[in-house]
Amino acid sequence: MATGSAKARGRVHAQRAANSTAVSAAARAGFVARGVIYVLIGVLSLRIALSDGGGKQADRGGAIAEIAEKPFGTVLLWLLGVALAGMALWRLSEAAFGQAGPDGKKASKRAMAAGRFVFYGFVSYSVLSYAAGDNGSGSGSSDKNSQDVTAKALDWPGGQWIVAVAGIAVAAAGVWIAVRAIRHKFHKHLKMFEMPEKTRKAIDFLGMFGGATRGIVFAVAGVFAVVAAVQHKPGKAKGMDDTLRSFTETPAGPWLLVLIAVGLAAFGVFSWANARWRKV
Repeated sequence: MATGSAKARGRVHAQRAANSTAVSAAARAGFVARGVIYVLIGVLSLRIALSDGGGKQADRGGAIAEIAEKPFGTVLLWLLGVALAGMALWRLSEAAFGQAGPDGKKASKRAMAAGRFVFYGFVSYSVLSYAAGDNGSGSGSSDKNSQDVTAKALDWPGGQWIVAVAGIAVAAAGVWIAVRAIRHKFHKHLKMFEMPEKTRKAIDFLGMFGGATRGIVFAVAGVFAVVAAVQHKPGKAKGMDDTLRSFTETPAGPWLLVLIAVGLAAFGVFSWANARWRKV
């Protein structure tokens, strides 16, 4: 009986810690960090659209390298990595105890939070490793990484099917992200009615436009993975950088990438709005 009571008290204390001001601050710092990365990716994409980017990568690695080149860049990377670790910690608390809102304790929501914990944990580790001097970590080419992983997977038994299913899953996730943004599903996560009217309208647009753009990029990357599987050519798989560059090959030319670049930067600013108005 005493053991059961101790376990119950332990769960209560853990849940209180998950709902604490410290975890809330960690989540908000994480949104700031995510916003920095997306704004930089948007800027790098714009450079590519207008002048081929000068050899810079329009992906997370490119954003990290861009920060590293600035005055106090190493300090900024440490701050960014710690903030992303805060995001991972918050997602872990959501996986363990559920999200804010009436349906936040659903198994599907908690599973998604667990996946996001793993993702942000990896991103935080790569940024911190780069800040610590491991230049091969964090700033690697997303295109090369995608092609290497695809090549290994294609060599497995049933590898074509595995890569194709993974590509379809990424494409479907991109469509899901875009549709939810267009339908303004992010409203339920934000304190919309606490915002001034002009702020609410601006954040509404940023969330819709930025989220839809992010979803489109994911969807296109997924399609490239499916093509790589069907043709059994790892080189057809594309990371974020090559996926973004592919938009310049459409009839719209570089102007479609300009639109995508602005959308990704908009999602970055929307992430900063989340840092202020998110329900955590």
